[in-house]
Amino acid sequence: MSLQKEVMDKMKEAMKAKDTVALQALRAVKSAFLLAKTETGAQVDLTADQEMKIIQKQVKQRKDSAAVFIQQGRQDLADPELAEIKVLEGFLPEALSEEKIEEVVKNTIQKIGASGMKDMGKVMGIVSKELSGQADGKTISSLVKKNLMA
Repeated sequence: MSLQKEVMDKMKEAMKAKDTVALQALRAVKSAFLLAKTETGAQVDLTADQEMKIIQKQVKQRKDSAAVFIQQGRQDLADPELAEIKVLEGFLPEALSEEKIEEVVKNTIQKIGASGMKDMGKVMGIVSKELSGQADGKTISSLVKKNLMA
């Protein structure tokens, strides 16, 4: 079942359960899907990879917002964002631990023979493709830097 269909089904469940937080998060995702469809033009359906990226983007936006709200001392605004993150993360694959990500980074560095920061782009490209949807770019970037400097 495609993510779009899954989101629609969860949206119906949230409406029946009168779960406003989940409903708000799911409506935002549905809106992002529709926006992406109209941007791509002739393409009828989004690929599973595109759908995953959209949900990851929605989660990242909410994490950033929650961080700003917490920094400003507005826990009342951060709580709904954090609740929406939990709803959206249900659609994402299980995130890898930092140790597993570092293992992939080290293997990639050895495989391509990267020797310094000049090879960071190459390593990032390969690792990002390999871990697509399972790790965020910020974590990958910091681990690649750490291992290339070592």
